[in-house]
Amino acid sequence: QENAQIYFKRYNKAKSAFYNASRQLKKTMQELDYLESVSHLLNSCSTMTELEEIREELIEQGYIAIKSKKTNREQKKKTSVSSPLHYKSTDGFDIYVGKNNKQNDFLTLKFSGSRDMWLHVRNMPGSHTIIKCHKKDVPESTLLEAASIAAWHSKALRSSNVPVDYTLVKHVKKPNNAKPGMVIYENFKTIFVTPDE
Repeated sequence: QENAQIYFKRYNKAKSAFYNASRQLKKTMQELDYLESVSHLLNSCSTMTELEEIREELIEQGYIAIKSKKTNREQKKKTSVSSPLHYKSTDGFDIYVGKNNKQNDFLTLKFSGSRDMWLHVRNMPGSHTIIKCHKKDVPESTLLEAASIAAWHSKALRSSNVPVDYTLVKHVKKPNNAKPGMVIYENFKTIFVTPDE
Protein backbone atom coordinates (compact mmCIF):
# COMPACT_ATOMS: atom_id res chain seq x y z
CA GLN A 1 0.00 0.00 0.00
CA GLU A 2 2.84 2.40 0.81
CA ASN A 3 4.42 1.76 -2.60
CA ALA A 4 1.06 2.29 -4.29
CA GLN A 5 0.65 5.62 -2.45
CA ILE A 6 4.17 6.74 -3.46
CA TYR A 7 3.49 5.94 -7.12
CA PHE A 8 0.07 7.61 -6.95
CA LYS A 9 1.65 10.81 -5.58
CA ARG A 10 4.29 10.71 -8.33
CA TYR A 11 1.55 10.20 -10.91
CA ASN A 12 -0.46 13.19 -9.62
CA LYS A 13 2.66 15.35 -9.55
CA ALA A 14 3.58 14.37 -13.12
CA LYS A 15 -0.01 14.88 -14.30
CA SER A 16 -0.09 18.38 -12.77
CA ALA A 17 3.31 19.24 -14.27
CA PHE A 18 2.18 18.06 -17.72
CA TYR A 19 -1.01 20.14 -17.52
CA ASN A 20 0.86 23.29 -16.45
CA ALA A 21 3.60 22.78 -19.04
CA SER A 22 0.99 22.30 -21.79
CA ARG A 23 -0.77 25.53 -20.82
CA GLN A 24 2.54 27.39 -20.72
CA LEU A 25 3.57 25.97 -24.12
CA LYS A 26 0.29 27.12 -25.69
CA LYS A 27 0.69 30.59 -24.20
CA THR A 28 4.32 30.78 -25.37
CA MET A 29 3.39 29.71 -28.91
CA GLN A 30 0.71 32.43 -29.06
CA GLU A 31 3.26 34.95 -27.82
CA LEU A 32 5.74 33.81 -30.48
CA ASP A 33 3.09 34.09 -33.23
CA TYR A 34 2.30 37.63 -32.10
CA LEU A 35 5.96 38.70 -31.99
CA GLU A 36 6.57 37.19 -35.45
CA SER A 37 3.64 39.23 -36.81
CA VAL A 38 5.10 42.40 -35.24
CA SER A 39 8.52 41.59 -36.73
CA HIS A 40 6.98 41.15 -40.18
CA LEU A 41 5.04 44.40 -39.88
CA LEU A 42 8.17 46.27 -38.75
CA ASN A 43 10.00 45.07 -41.86
CA SER A 44 7.23 46.36 -44.11
CA CYS A 45 6.96 49.86 -42.55
CA SER A 46 7.66 52.73 -44.92
CA THR A 47 7.02 55.81 -42.76
CA MET A 48 7.86 57.04 -39.27
CA THR A 49 4.13 57.19 -38.48
CA GLU A 50 3.77 53.46 -39.16
CA LEU A 51 6.80 52.71 -36.95
CA GLU A 52 5.36 54.90 -34.18
CA GLU A 53 2.03 53.06 -34.33
CA ILE A 54 3.80 49.73 -33.84
CA ARG A 55 5.82 51.24 -30.99
CA GLU A 56 2.58 52.39 -29.33
CA GLU A 57 1.14 48.90 -29.70
CA LEU A 58 4.23 47.36 -28.08
CA ILE A 59 4.00 49.87 -25.20
CA GLU A 60 0.32 49.00 -24.69
CA GLN A 61 1.14 45.28 -24.68
CA GLY A 62 3.90 45.80 -22.11
CA TYR A 63 6.89 44.94 -24.34
CA ILE A 64 8.37 48.44 -24.15
CA ALA A 65 8.60 50.34 -20.89
CA ILE A 66 8.28 54.11 -21.05
CA LYS A 67 10.24 56.25 -18.61
CA SER A 68 8.50 59.48 -19.58
CA LYS A 69 6.00 61.02 -17.18
CA LYS A 70 3.62 61.61 -20.08
CA THR A 71 0.57 59.39 -20.10
CA ASN A 72 -0.33 57.15 -23.03
CA ARG A 73 -3.27 59.47 -23.77
CA GLU A 74 -0.93 62.46 -24.19
CA GLN A 75 1.34 60.45 -26.47
CA LYS A 76 -1.58 59.29 -28.60
CA LYS A 77 -2.64 62.90 -29.20
CA LYS A 78 0.78 63.75 -30.66
CA THR A 79 1.05 60.72 -32.93
CA SER A 80 -0.70 60.95 -36.27
CA VAL A 81 -2.53 57.87 -37.47
CA SER A 82 -1.75 56.18 -40.77
CA SER A 83 -4.45 54.76 -43.00
CA PRO A 84 -4.75 51.18 -44.24
CA LEU A 85 -3.60 50.50 -47.78
CA HIS A 86 -6.37 50.83 -50.37
CA TYR A 87 -6.52 49.06 -53.74
CA LYS A 88 -9.17 48.91 -56.44
CA SER A 89 -9.72 45.57 -58.18
CA THR A 90 -10.14 45.39 -61.95
CA ASP A 91 -13.85 44.69 -61.27
CA GLY A 92 -14.15 47.91 -59.22
CA PHE A 93 -14.17 46.40 -55.72
CA ASP A 94 -12.35 48.21 -52.89
CA ILE A 95 -9.62 46.14 -51.20
CA TYR A 96 -8.13 47.29 -47.88
CA VAL A 97 -4.97 45.99 -46.20
CA GLY A 98 -3.85 46.62 -42.62
CA LYS A 99 -0.28 47.89 -42.16
CA ASN A 100 -0.08 46.95 -38.49
CA ASN A 101 -2.00 44.89 -35.92
CA LYS A 102 -4.15 47.81 -34.77
CA GLN A 103 -5.21 48.46 -38.36
CA ASN A 104 -5.84 44.72 -38.81
CA ASP A 105 -8.21 44.78 -35.82
CA PHE A 106 -9.85 47.99 -37.03
CA LEU A 107 -10.41 46.67 -40.57
CA THR A 108 -11.72 43.29 -39.47
CA LEU A 109 -13.72 44.17 -36.38
CA LYS A 110 -15.00 47.72 -36.99
CA PHE A 111 -14.59 48.90 -40.59
CA SER A 112 -15.91 45.91 -42.49
CA GLY A 113 -19.45 44.61 -42.62
CA SER A 114 -20.43 41.03 -41.86
CA ARG A 115 -20.92 40.25 -45.59
CA ASP A 116 -17.51 41.62 -46.65
CA MET A 117 -14.75 39.15 -47.54
CA TRP A 118 -11.75 38.62 -45.21
CA LEU A 119 -8.46 37.13 -46.45
CA HIS A 120 -5.20 36.11 -44.73
CA VAL A 121 -2.27 33.86 -45.57
CA ARG A 122 -2.47 30.54 -43.79
CA ASN A 123 -0.32 29.91 -40.70
CA MET A 124 2.12 32.80 -41.06
CA PRO A 125 2.36 36.51 -40.25
CA GLY A 126 0.57 38.81 -42.65
CA SER A 127 -1.93 41.60 -43.03
CA HIS A 128 -5.69 41.26 -42.80
CA THR A 129 -7.16 41.96 -46.23
CA ILE A 130 -10.77 43.04 -46.72
CA ILE A 131 -12.84 43.14 -49.92
CA LYS A 132 -15.74 45.57 -49.49
CA CYS A 133 -18.60 43.72 -51.16
CA HIS A 134 -21.47 46.26 -50.93
CA LYS A 135 -23.92 43.32 -51.04
CA LYS A 136 -22.52 42.06 -54.35
CA ASP A 137 -20.99 38.68 -55.16
CA VAL A 138 -17.21 38.84 -55.42
CA PRO A 139 -15.98 37.72 -58.87
CA GLU A 140 -13.16 35.18 -59.00
CA SER A 141 -10.81 37.73 -60.61
CA THR A 142 -11.22 40.11 -57.64
CA LEU A 143 -10.75 37.22 -55.21
CA LEU A 144 -7.49 36.25 -56.96
CA GLU A 145 -6.27 39.85 -56.92
CA ALA A 146 -7.09 40.26 -53.21
CA ALA A 147 -5.43 36.92 -52.40
CA SER A 148 -2.29 38.05 -54.26
CA ILE A 149 -2.33 41.30 -52.29
CA ALA A 150 -2.75 39.40 -49.00
CA ALA A 151 0.17 37.12 -49.94
CA TRP A 152 2.30 40.11 -50.97
CA HIS A 153 1.70 41.75 -47.58
CA SER A 154 2.78 38.66 -45.66
CA LYS A 155 5.93 36.79 -44.75
CA ALA A 156 5.35 34.69 -47.90
CA LEU A 157 5.88 37.57 -50.35
CA ARG A 158 8.88 35.84 -51.98
CA SER A 159 7.23 32.40 -52.10
CA SER A 160 5.15 30.70 -54.76
CA ASN A 161 1.89 28.81 -54.46
CA VAL A 162 0.95 30.56 -51.18
CA PRO A 163 -2.23 29.34 -49.43
CA VAL A 164 -4.59 32.24 -48.64
CA ASP A 165 -7.70 31.54 -46.57
CA TYR A 166 -10.84 33.56 -47.19
CA THR A 167 -14.22 33.77 -45.52
CA LEU A 168 -16.95 36.27 -44.75
CA VAL A 169 -16.08 38.71 -41.96
CA LYS A 170 -18.95 37.32 -39.86
CA HIS A 171 -16.93 34.09 -39.49
CA VAL A 172 -13.91 35.91 -38.04
CA LYS A 173 -13.76 36.32 -34.25
CA LYS A 174 -11.29 37.79 -31.79
CA PRO A 175 -10.79 35.54 -28.74
CA ASN A 176 -10.98 37.11 -25.29
CA ASN A 177 -7.68 38.64 -24.16
CA ALA A 178 -6.09 38.03 -27.57
CA LYS A 179 -3.23 40.26 -28.69
CA PRO A 180 -3.88 42.88 -31.41
CA GLY A 181 -4.27 41.34 -34.86
CA MET A 182 -4.91 37.82 -33.53
CA VAL A 183 -8.20 36.26 -34.66
CA ILE A 184 -9.76 32.87 -35.26
CA TYR A 185 -11.96 32.03 -38.23
CA GLU A 186 -14.13 29.25 -39.57
CA ASN A 187 -16.14 28.29 -42.68
CA PHE A 188 -13.21 29.29 -44.88
CA LYS A 189 -11.91 28.23 -48.26
CA THR A 190 -8.33 28.35 -49.48
CA ILE A 191 -6.94 29.75 -52.70
CA PHE A 192 -3.34 29.34 -53.86
CA VAL A 193 -1.56 32.32 -55.40
CA THR A 194 1.93 33.49 -56.25
CA PRO A 195 2.55 37.04 -54.95
CA ASP A 196 3.51 39.53 -57.64
CA GLU A 197 4.29 43.17 -56.98
